[in-house]
Amino acid sequence: MKTDNEGRAGLLYGIGAYGMWGLVPLFWPLLKPSGAIEILAHRMVWSLAVVGIALLALRRWNWIGELLRSPRKLGMITLAAAVITVNWGLYIWAVNSGQVVEASLGYFINPLVTIAMGVLLLKERLRPAQWAAVGVGFAAVLVLAVGYGRPPWISLTLAFSFATYGLVKKKVNIGGLESLAAETAIQFLPALAYLLWLSGTGTSTFTGQGAGHAALLAATGVVTAVPLVCFGAAAIRVPLSTLGLLQYLAPVFQFGLGVLYFHEAMPPERWAGFSLVWLALTILTWDAIRTARRSRAAVEVAGKAAAAQAVVAAAAGAEAVAHEAVVPGAVVPGTQAAMAADTDGR
Repeated sequence: MKTDNEGRAGLLYGIGAYGMWGLVPLFWPLLKPSGAIEILAHRMVWSLAVVGIALLALRRWNWIGELLRSPRKLGMITLAAAVITVNWGLYIWAVNSGQVVEASLGYFINPLVTIAMGVLLLKERLRPAQWAAVGVGFAAVLVLAVGYGRPPWISLTLAFSFATYGLVKKKVNIGGLESLAAETAIQFLPALAYLLWLSGTGTSTFTGQGAGHAALLAATGVVTAVPLVCFGAAAIRVPLSTLGLLQYLAPVFQFGLGVLYFHEAMPPERWAGFSLVWLALTILTWDAIRTARRSRAAVEVAGKAAAAQAVVAAAAGAEAVAHEAVVPGAVVPGTQAAMAADTDGR
């Protein structure tokens, strides 16, 4: 019962995390007339404040000393902070400039880019279905490039930056909350310096647009941290395969908002490109589910075979002991000392 409850809670946390990430395009336009870079700087500063409060409440500080003593990990965290800065800033700019659909495409193709990077950088070997998915995804990018009249650079930059971020985070292997704290700590000083410069030149919107606008800018920290906390809660409660399927919720919501709420244009060639992307993801998901089922079946078969071998071995051992006990002149293991004592007594 407890396991079932944990699983349901994890599923709800996962839906909450990806749902919030999917609905975040509704939030960034509320911060106008702030520009994308100013919003990004506030996001960095206030995220550190929110995460710092969370770590203080949880008393999770031991990781800081370990990180500071590891130049390699510190360098990787700095790289992660740099690529997520590009990802955050471009996404905010794309949403506030009316390109939500192209931004959503970036997160649709992110799994395909991650697979491609695994082949190129980690020398991973792909299954035939994965090769097919990557090929269809490449065709989709070509179709969309024709439709847009240019390469979908926003989508590609978002996909590659987030895939790089995921790769670096995998190498660092630090918890989500701790990692965000370290990354925003690196981002903090440049972001704060930029905000102070805006204030000094009289171009800051933080104090010039009223208390409500200032509160919304401060809320960027909450908007960043809360989905991550929910994701962390989901990751320890549900299988990775489930999280892999849930990740599509975010771009689906973003795409729906772009088309239905922001009324962005979707000419036929763009529909064709997105259809190819969805076909590639369908192939990828089908292959992942099939592989997971085969792996579980193989584990079960191996477990049953090991159990059967143990039973046969136990039966053979018992038969051997019984045989030794009834054959004349045979000595059952462990009875030699008793026989010697009996002989001496006679």
